Amino acid sequence: MNIDFPLVLVVLTAISGVVWLLDKLVLRKIRHNNGGDDATVPFYVEFTAPFFPVLLVVLILRSFIVEPFQIPSGSMIPTLRIGDFILVNKFAYGLRLPVLGTKVVDIGEPQRGDVMVFFPPDDDRYFIKRVIGLPGDEVQILDNNLYVNGTKMPQTLAGNVGEQELGYRTMEENLDGVVHLMRKRIPPTAFGRNVTRVVPEGHYFMMGDNRDNSYDSRAWGPVPEQNIVGKAFVVWMHWEGLLSLPGFDGAGKIH
Repeated sequence: MNIDFPLVLVVLTAISGVVWLLDKLVLRKIRHNNGGDDATVPFYVEFTAPFFPVLLVVLILRSFIVEPFQIPSGSMIPTLRIGDFILVNKFAYGLRLPVLGTKVVDIGEPQRGDVMVFFPPDDDRYFIKRVIGLPGDEVQILDNNLYVNGTKMPQTLAGNVGEQELGYRTMEENLDGVVHLMRKRIPPTAFGRNVTRVVPEGHYFMMGDNRDNSYDSRAWGPVPEQNIVGKAFVVWMHWEGLLSLPGFDGAGKIH
């Protein structure tokens, strides 16, 4: 079961805020008029109101500035590994209301090559992929080579990425000046052989860097603009689980 943490945070902030305000304006005066003091605070005030400032700060930071995520799958290998902890810029593509996702301040738009967190169509789970196609683009994949509007995006064999895995090649791909690592299978799987899509207005075509092991827009189509969460910009820690120690060797900017 997926817990809607933004909704939970908004509800808790609202409840504690109402109690905090009620206590400031009404309840405290009633206690003092009845001869009480701050030591006689009702339990429902004591266990809600003090948390309001903290919850409000967390809500503002998480909704409008930056939000942490952990990478749960290998669909973005070699750029992101399972267990990477990342930070997502929540204002790069405009300020959005928490829970509703409605854009209230327009700041910028996704660019080709950005690594973006979003909700796929008809899915309430967070996904992270790379922006490949912008509104109006024609995206084509032939033999695991990417073409955008008829232009092939250059790929060269990556040199310093360690041992090349059997059956795979790690490549450097250039997306209109955004150079990043990607991995493709030799020979390609079904999604890498022959795919052609035209991106509708107000949508973005997303693909994982692990091209033959990524469930993305090739399967469920382009992502509507209103489903955008933010731009992933940095890895700050790697931790696979309780049986391992956290590490910082892969920390740095996401390309």
